[in-house]
Amino acid sequence: MNQLILSKAGSDVQMIPEVANHLISSGGKRLRPMLTLASASLFDYRGENHVKLATSVEFMHTATLLHDDVVDESDLRRGKSTARMIWGNQASVLVGDFLLGQAFRMMVDVGSLDALDVLSSAACVIAEGEVLQLSVAKNMETTEDDYLSVIRAKTAALFAAAAEVGPIVAEAGRSGRNALKSYGMNLGLAFQLVDDALDYGGKAADLGKNVGDDFREGKITLPVILAYRRGTQDERAFWRDAIEAGNSSDANLEKALGLITKYGTLSDTIGRAVHYGTIARDALAPLPDTAWKSALMEVIDFCIERVN
Repeated sequence: MNQLILSKAGSDVQMIPEVANHLISSGGKRLRPMLTLASASLFDYRGENHVKLATSVEFMHTATLLHDDVVDESDLRRGKSTARMIWGNQASVLVGDFLLGQAFRMMVDVGSLDALDVLSSAACVIAEGEVLQLSVAKNMETTEDDYLSVIRAKTAALFAAAAEVGPIVAEAGRSGRNALKSYGMNLGLAFQLVDDALDYGGKAADLGKNVGDDFREGKITLPVILAYRRGTQDERAFWRDAIEAGNSSDANLEKALGLITKYGTLSDTIGRAVHYGTIARDALAPLPDTAWKSALMEVIDFCIERVN
């Protein structure tokens, strides 16, 4: 899969592989494509098409990261300067578009209309999630349900699609597809909840970005939503000033961290992640006990335990 990623990121236009490889080789976990490979192997698939679909999934993910960093005006990604900081916003967006095009070419190569349907639908949902996030950004009246709608679309949809195309290519039938889709969706929710907790409770070295980046960008994540809801009138006024008015100084970040600690919102966010992890675990429960099933179960623990 890594070989295919590198070959398909190639182009005669020199800047394309430069920008693409900057992000592809920056030490991402390859978690989403691994779900595709493992979920196909779970159903004894014996072919090469799962590698093409896994590469498509990784390209879709990489494209959204390139686009995200432009939208969020991010300077760091996985501990390195973002592509937009080196090559500019235009190059980041256009190389993201190139990778999406390559992803769809590989899906067509596989020749499964069902797999194409699942992944192209996910591409639409991810874009909807990005726009939904824009619409709720810097709005402290955002509810937990609104937030869950954003992360379900932005993050969990690709996890679900990545896991579902494995049984599709292995011709595992509807029950296998449904089990893996549910597993992927709930794993994705758990993953993003932990990510959002880490932004306020992690270390920059582990995050690959600066602690508090979500705060500086005015992102409304669950630790903030809960702290705002539980706070006094003065504390809510502070959040509106910091997030809505953009007064995200280091001193305000310290105060935000203090309020998040005061109301225990990190542990509650992680508690939600554990809940979705349990649903993911139960989704796989009826399937035969194999090494692949154990590996998929371990991924749930990996996603949640990053927070320790």
